[in-house]
Amino acid sequence: MCYEGLNVKIGANPDKKYTDRLEYELSVIKKMGYVDYFLIVSDFIKYAKKKGIPVGPGRGSGAGSLCAYCSDITGIDPLKYGLIFERFLNPERVSMPDIDVDFCYVRRQEVIDYVISKYGADHVAQIVTFGTMAARAAVRDVGRAMGMSYASVDKVSKLIPRELGITIEKALKKSDELKELYEADEQVKELVDTAKSVEGMPRHASTHAAGVVITDLPVSDYVPLALNDESVVTQYTMTAIERLGLLKMDFLGLRTLTVIDDAVKMIKEKNPSFDIEKIPEDDKKTFALYSRGDTDGVFQCESSGIKSVLTRLKPESIEDIIAVISLYRPGPMDSIDTYIANRHNQRNINYKTPMLKSILDVTYGCIVYQEQVMEIFRSLAGYSFGRADVVRRAMSKKKHDVMEQERATFIDGCKKNAIEEKAADNLFDDMTSFASYAFNKSHSAAYAVVSYRTAYLKSNYPCEFMAALLTSVLDEETKVVKYINDCLRRGISVLPPHVNESANDFVSDGRTIRFGLLAIKNLGAGFIQTILDERRTNGKFTSFSSFCRRVYGTHFNRRAVESLIKSGALDELGNNRREMLLALPEIISSLENEKRRSIDGQIGIFEMLGDEKATEVEIKKADEFPESELLTFEKETTGLYL
Repeated sequence: MCYEGLNVKIGANPDKKYTDRLEYELSVIKKMGYVDYFLIVSDFIKYAKKKGIPVGPGRGSGAGSLCAYCSDITGIDPLKYGLIFERFLNPERVSMPDIDVDFCYVRRQEVIDYVISKYGADHVAQIVTFGTMAARAAVRDVGRAMGMSYASVDKVSKLIPRELGITIEKALKKSDELKELYEADEQVKELVDTAKSVEGMPRHASTHAAGVVITDLPVSDYVPLALNDESVVTQYTMTAIERLGLLKMDFLGLRTLTVIDDAVKMIKEKNPSFDIEKIPEDDKKTFALYSRGDTDGVFQCESSGIKSVLTRLKPESIEDIIAVISLYRPGPMDSIDTYIANRHNQRNINYKTPMLKSILDVTYGCIVYQEQVMEIFRSLAGYSFGRADVVRRAMSKKKHDVMEQERATFIDGCKKNAIEEKAADNLFDDMTSFASYAFNKSHSAAYAVVSYRTAYLKSNYPCEFMAALLTSVLDEETKVVKYINDCLRRGISVLPPHVNESANDFVSDGRTIRFGLLAIKNLGAGFIQTILDERRTNGKFTSFSSFCRRVYGTHFNRRAVESLIKSGALDELGNNRREMLLALPEIISSLENEKRRSIDGQIGIFEMLGDEKATEVEIKKADEFPESELLTFEKETTGLYL
C-alpha cells in the first residue's frame, strides 16, 4: 500500500532517499507491532475522503512519517520539509505515540460512526473526561448548598476575573473589591473558604472531545463502561486508557477545515477544476497578505502579536510560516528577534561549528525545532535518532541528572568530529535551555500548510473565503462583527438576509456576500428548509401574504415570521415592516381558518382552482417605523445593525 502511494505522490521512479526511508520506516513499524494501527487509521481516513469529509494534512509528530504520507494518513511530504520519523516512532521510545487526525467539525461524528459500524459497537467506545470545579463554578455551587440568595452569590462570583487558569487564591490577590468583601462579611468568607476547598475537584463526567478507544475483544472486557447522553464511554480517563496499552485514537474537529471546504465548494461553482491541494506554494499575493498582517480569519495567525511578527518578518515561503507558528509561543519568543534579524541580514548568522549549517540554515542559525535538536545529537555526536529523541525528551522535562550524564557523552561524540570541547559544551547549554520549549516541526509544518491554504483563499478568493468564515462563526457575535468589518475594509458588500436570495449559510457570488438565514434568531432549521424548498420548486416569493401561504405548515410559527420581518429578510415584497407586523395576526388567522375548512371539506371553488389572490388578506397601509427602531429590530434578530 505504501509503495502504491509513493508511486502516486512522488512518481514512478522515486529517488533512492525515498525508498530507503520507506524501507526503514516499514521495518520499525513492523518491529514495534504498529502495522494494524496504520491500517486502521488509513482505512477511516480513506472512508472520510471518499465521503467528501474534509481531513487535515496532519498534526503532531505523525506528519514526520513517510509511511503515513504514502498511506494517505497525512498530506505533507516529510522529506520536503526535513521532518524526522524518529520524533514519532523509534525502537528506543517507551510510550507509544498517537496519530491524531483533524476532521471537519460538522461531520466528524460520521467517521466515528463508521468506525463503530466496522469494528462493532461493543468494540468501540468514546472516552470519559471529568469537568472540574473552576473558581466561579465552585463559588456558585457552594453558595447554592449554603442556601445563600442568588444575588449574593452572583455578586461574589462576578468579582472573580475571567482569566484562563484563575484560582480563588489568585482572584483574592487581584480583586481588591473581592478581598474587601471577604474580610468584611463572615458569610462571604465562609463561602469563599469552602469554595477554595472544593476548587479543582471533579464536578461532572462528560465525553472527551476527541478520544475513541478500539479493542480486539469487547471494550467491557478491559474497562468499565457508562452511558453519557447517547454515547457509550469508558469510565477510565485518557491517561488510564493509555497505561492499559489500549488503542486510542483522537478524532479531532477542526473548524478551519470546514471553512476551507465551504469556500472551495463556492469557488468550484465557477471554476470546477479548482483543487486546494494543488495551489502554488509561492503565491506572491498570499505572502503579501501575511506581510501586511492582514490575517483575520487566517489559521494560527489572528492574534495581534503574531501579526506584528509577520509584518516584521515579511514571510516569503511556507518554511517561514512553519517557523513563525513554532516561535510565537512562550519561551521561543526570545529567538524571534534573532530569527528576523538573521533572515533580513544573513551575514549576521554565526554557527558554532560549520557542521551546524546544514541543520540550522533553514531557520537562519536559530534552533527552532525539536527535530533540529535531534539532528544535532545525531550529526555532531553520533547518536542514533532514537537515543537523540530520548535525550530530547529528558531535556524538555528538565531532568537535570540525565542531562548532565549526557553532556560528557555528547562532548566526546563531538570531539570525534573535530569539534572543540568549548563549542560542544556551549552548544549543549543552548540545546538544554531551548529544548524545554522547542516545537515539534512535524506539527508546525502540517498546520502551516492549513494556514497557507486559508491565506491563499483570502488573498485570491476573498468573497468566497469570507462567506465561509462568517458561516463558521454564526454563534459568535463579536467574530461576525469583526469579519464583516474586514469585508467592508476590502470593499466587499455584505448584503442583508432575504428570503428570495439567501441560503442557509453566508454565500458569495464572487463579488458580494449574502447574509445566511441561519444567522437570524428564532428561525428553526425546519422552517428555513421549507422556505428554500418552496423557492426552489415554485420560484421566488412575490408578496408577503403569498409568502405566508406558501410556507404555511408544520414549521411555520408567528415568532419565526416576525424575526424574518424584523431582520429585513422580507423587505421588497411590497410592504414595509410595520405593515407586515400589523397584518401578520390576521394572515395567520385566515390560514388557520382555511386549514379547518379544508379538513371539514368546505374548500371554495377559487381555492380548488389555486387562485391565491382570492383568499389573500388585504394589507392596510401604515407609516414605516423610524430608522432607530428598524436598527433595533435588526440587532435583536441578527446581532448586527444591517
